[in-house]
Amino acid sequence: MPAELSVNLNAVAMLRNRRDLPWPSVVDMGRIALRAGAHGLTVHPRPDQRHIRFDDLPALRQLIDEEFPQAEFNIEGYPTEAFLRLVAASRPEQVTLVPDAPAQPTSDHGWDFVADQDMLKTVVAQLKAQGARVSLFADAEPSVMPAAAATGAERIELYTGPYGATFEDPAAAVAEVERLGQTADAARAAGLGVNAGHDLTVANLPALVARIPDLAEVSIGHGLTADALEYGMAETVRRFRMALGQQAG
Repeated sequence: MPAELSVNLNAVAMLRNRRDLPWPSVVDMGRIALRAGAHGLTVHPRPDQRHIRFDDLPALRQLIDEEFPQAEFNIEGYPTEAFLRLVAASRPEQVTLVPDAPAQPTSDHGWDFVADQDMLKTVVAQLKAQGARVSLFADAEPSVMPAAAATGAERIELYTGPYGATFEDPAAAVAEVERLGQTADAARAAGLGVNAGHDLTVANLPALVARIPDLAEVSIGHGLTADALEYGMAETVRRFRMALGQQAG
């Protein structure tokens, strides 16, 4: 089965937040994306609410529950007490834990699964008890996949930023895809499913899914939103789905 597409709405929210106005609406853009065949919506609510705001979460939960009950809500973030309260109130189908400091502009590295093992075990157990699938942000490093699995999480999300940065260097792109593929192989051997996200595009997705044919999900925000300015959200979702190997009607 081709990987599913989760549309990250953070860039839409950041554009909205440039003015004290309600548009572009993250709910309306999420609705368009889901109607066009996206499997789910992703948000990363940061403490300063510089893009997704805390009051966006119940509105997006309502959108999925009332109009797209087959879709999934994925909430990303560092597991502070405040974040975990947001998650408990929002009932996401998936929680992706990332090791971000509050001031980071974007996620740029995976967990240290050895140093953070005990904390992650506790948080993963708490989230699973609430009914969420848990995914952990991970660098392309095969050797740490057993430690990732020992946390109890069901999936990792491969950090694909270094791969996205190779857009002008085909040889480097091949090398990065292989590193990601070897990490996915190790994750699978450890019993983990594999998601991926960061700087993925219509151009670089096909090579990634060819190397990782059992990739479960990609979460894409910046590149997808940039394309939506040119093609519109619905057509952009269709283009990304086709890049994943889906039949995009």
